[in-house]
Amino acid sequence: MMGKALSSDFLKIRGKGLWFLVFLGPIGLVAMQALNFGLRYDYMTQTYAGQLWETLLQNILLFVPLALFLGITLVSSQLANVEHSSNAWKQLLALPVSRSIVFSSKFTLCVILLTVSCLLLAIGTTVLGLSLKFNTDIPIGDIVRLCFMPLLASFPALALMLWLSLTIKNQAIPVSFGIVAAITSLFTINLSEYLPINWPIFAYLGPNQELFAGAGLALGAAIMLIGLLHFNGKDVG
Repeated sequence: MMGKALSSDFLKIRGKGLWFLVFLGPIGLVAMQALNFGLRYDYMTQTYAGQLWETLLQNILLFVPLALFLGITLVSSQLANVEHSSNAWKQLLALPVSRSIVFSSKFTLCVILLTVSCLLLAIGTTVLGLSLKFNTDIPIGDIVRLCFMPLLASFPALALMLWLSLTIKNQAIPVSFGIVAAITSLFTINLSEYLPINWPIFAYLGPNQELFAGAGLALGAAIMLIGLLHFNGKDVG
């Protein structure tokens, strides 16, 4: 049943711009660093000689939380709006499919789309480094951690944004909330590392990376469960 619901959701997002968002984030981050290194190539290669890969990853990391929160917000909203805009909730929920399956399918689809986006970022980062003639000793482990550990740590935001997007028809409300959270994440790095908004960046930095990723998964699961219970009892449409 879950497989059929997921297949149906994949069909529904065709032509809705979601795949464009999936590609836009990683391409934007890589293009920004291509411009940064390209315009200052001699300076960057001389100043950070021997640490070019590390410098590239650190520069990308600064914008990963922003890109993640914006991506989560827009993907969740666009996915929910497929049903809201066509007033399809009553028909969908009248089918012999439980609300839990409907909610879980949309959450799973969001995870898949964001995972593809992170994979594209990993590939783009690697291609950019090689194109800039960095040494061929590619830090694959660091690139994978940079692209995927923050995603795991951002699961609370994903669960919350999908919950809000599915249960509130006026998408201006969850989208505004998500954009504010994304912009705020640029200025909270010096605050407590225990703030969930800081978990994506600390899931890559510091000695407790797995702790922040694990905390993101745990809190995300808890918020998803609460959202699922609320969705099951709410008159959506």
